[in-house]
Amino acid sequence: MKRFLHRLRTLPLRSRLAVLTAAAVAFAVAAISVTCWFVVREQLYDKLDKELHEATPTPSLQQYAQLTATCPQKPAQNADLGRPNLYYVQVVDSSGTVCVSDYSRGTLTATSEDEAIAAAGDPEQDGVRNTTATDGTPVRVLTQAAVTGGPSRTIVPDRAIMVGIPLSETNTTLEHLALTLLFIGALGVVGAGAAGLWTARTGLRPVDQLTNTVEHVAATEDLTVRIPVEGDDEIARLSASFNSMTASLASSRELQQQLIADAGHELRTPLTSMRTNIELLTRSEETGRAIPPDDRKALMASVKAQMTELAALIGDLQELSRSGLSGTEGPLKVVSFHETARQALERARLRGPELKIVSELAPWYVRAEPAALERAIINLLDNAVKFSPPGGTIEVHLMRGALTVRDHGPGIPADELPHVFDRFWRSPMARALPGSGLGLSIVARTVESYGGEVSLAAADGGGTVATMRLPGAPTPPPDQPAEVTAA
Repeated sequence: MKRFLHRLRTLPLRSRLAVLTAAAVAFAVAAISVTCWFVVREQLYDKLDKELHEATPTPSLQQYAQLTATCPQKPAQNADLGRPNLYYVQVVDSSGTVCVSDYSRGTLTATSEDEAIAAAGDPEQDGVRNTTATDGTPVRVLTQAAVTGGPSRTIVPDRAIMVGIPLSETNTTLEHLALTLLFIGALGVVGAGAAGLWTARTGLRPVDQLTNTVEHVAATEDLTVRIPVEGDDEIARLSASFNSMTASLASSRELQQQLIADAGHELRTPLTSMRTNIELLTRSEETGRAIPPDDRKALMASVKAQMTELAALIGDLQELSRSGLSGTEGPLKVVSFHETARQALERARLRGPELKIVSELAPWYVRAEPAALERAIINLLDNAVKFSPPGGTIEVHLMRGALTVRDHGPGIPADELPHVFDRFWRSPMARALPGSGLGLSIVARTVESYGGEVSLAAADGGGTVATMRLPGAPTPPPDQPAEVTAA
């Protein structure tokens, strides 16, 4: 059995389905055929037993005495007992002595069961069995206590009468039935195997198509291939899932290529500037022509600024690509939004000491990664610090999960607002300011990963207002009053 199962696992899937279908049908056909054969056999035997009971003779006591007195061992045509040439009829006593009727078809061999019935003398006790007569004929035999005929039925002591009927016709019928069932079963198994193979080929055609598509994608890396989806069964769902997967992979690869291209473009500018400045310094050392101190100081400051810009750009790229561009670094947990905003405010005050930052933070709890959430808030505050005029005011409010950061800078033109969260996008008026163009993109990706949303809009009276909304955590936050601070 193990060997068969091992060989079955090595077959192709459609062959396995065909074999299993044929095996299941063969088992069902065999079970039905065997059951049918036994049911028919029992019905035929019941019919024979009923006929044997009806054919059992009831001679008189004198006839019994005459038969047992002469006790012939084979039939003879000179008596009036039984029916000629149709049945086996004989009398047996408890010692096993057999006396054959003159009209018996032949002689039967008595067994201990027949002797026990003769000794018991119970008319309700009988025995039916299949045996073989002395002439080799298969016989169905009924043995019961000998009873006389007439109105006064009397049990003949120590005697039993045996009546048998040939089984030739019954056995022939059963043999024909067995052959018929075997032939029909074989046809059923062959038909089931063919139907199983056809069904497997038809049912697995979408799987073959999916396999060919996967092999094509693996060989060519062509993620634009799609599988036609028909119906709503498991194969259709698998095809739809594969199409969704390839679409996601294609989008991810396109974003990756765009990120690499944008990063290369952004890195080229500071690298070119650094190379030019360093070449000027190197040429001054090689030629011995000193650069004026003020110019040299300006060159060194420029190199330092470009290095700082490169470091910031690389850090932003790492942040954007971390955790599959999801904006999260670790498992989410319930975080105090107002405490995280307060910590971000302290860092923002260090970056803009000349600015006045006013905050009003109402308690709110969210499910997020603390470091990523704080970084997103800092990026919003950095954007406000960068565009605020000297001595200006930044207003920060947190109420019911909505964090707003309002500055009083020049604002963002309406035609530029749709692009503020694009990677590496920078407003023309901000190109002279430090930055990589990735800060707001990181904010958007982080907030979206937590189920929130972020937006920028023009503020009344000038400036820009940034709004970050995050859903509350399922656990109820402790009661804590709002806090208003100014600096």
